Amino acid sequence: MKREDIENLKNQVGCAAVLETAGFALDAKESTRRAAKFRQGSDIIIVTHEGRGWFDPLSDDKGDVFSLVSHLNQVGFAECLERVAALIGVQPSAPVWSKAAGERAPGVSIAERWEHRRRPWRGSATWKYLCGERCLPPHLVLSAIDQGALREGPYGSMWAAHTDADGVITGWEERGAEWRGFATGGAKVLFRFGAAGSSRICVAEAAIDAMSLAAIEGIREGTLYLSTGGGWSPSTEAALQILVTRPDAQLVAVTDANSQGDAYAARLRALAEQVGCRWQRLRPPADDWNEALQQREKKKGERQEEKRGVPHARLPRQGRLRPAEPALDPVGRDVGGAVGVMKD
Repeated sequence: MKREDIENLKNQVGCAAVLETAGFALDAKESTRRAAKFRQGSDIIIVTHEGRGWFDPLSDDKGDVFSLVSHLNQVGFAECLERVAALIGVQPSAPVWSKAAGERAPGVSIAERWEHRRRPWRGSATWKYLCGERCLPPHLVLSAIDQGALREGPYGSMWAAHTDADGVITGWEERGAEWRGFATGGAKVLFRFGAAGSSRICVAEAAIDAMSLAAIEGIREGTLYLSTGGGWSPSTEAALQILVTRPDAQLVAVTDANSQGDAYAARLRALAEQVGCRWQRLRPPADDWNEALQQREKKKGERQEEKRGVPHARLPRQGRLRPAEPALDPVGRDVGGAVGVMKD
């Protein structure tokens, strides 16, 4: 087949069609206009470049529609051509994405775009989203704002900064009631909340979950709460290696309680084993830490309502907030000594 025919074939068949035909399903909740996440069990493929490119966040594999067919089926290029040709005319399901406001202007740097946005303030739309819908305590949100980690996004969404080892803004996670994504042109490294010199390093998949665990633990002393933003780039791995090579470092995987969270945790455990630091897996009692926080706050509110209906009722003494059981993995499974997630 001539190169011109190969290019024409590539333009007629998108990666989404290949994945849906192979049994993958679109995860609309975790997808954006620029990156569509497809799942099949614990396998994940991210489709980019308007359907013409892809990458496997659990490995270094990426490419075009032909390499995707080869990746999924372990076949040669000639077989790939035949399988792609058979998909001409197949139309995958196409979600409609709402365009976010505040598209970046040409030539504006990541740092300039970040500085252009206001910090959240009491009563702002982002404040209401974080403290209301997400149930983060106001004092924690204020602390994150003071650390320069948060900005007001469009339509009441939140921007959570990713920084490198020198504190330089490389991008930000975007989360809102109707929007989720990452900064256009930005790079995922690490969202950071807590004391920079901490030896206990907790790594979550999203900034919301990192801050939710901090709320549940009462912002534990000596702990740095991190988020990879759902990625594992070389920059992310390098940044984590710097942190976990500190004396007495402990790497704690606080990833989601699902197959993707297990994959992240396995990657973190491998890193801990590589550098020889202490390791621990801390599972949320719900699907993720923010859901666990919301459930806890809901139960707390229900108890308060019940107490108001009982005369002279005394509230039980409250100790330090702790995650609901089960939190730690069973002994001998994912907890250990010197022994801890995805590739963009």
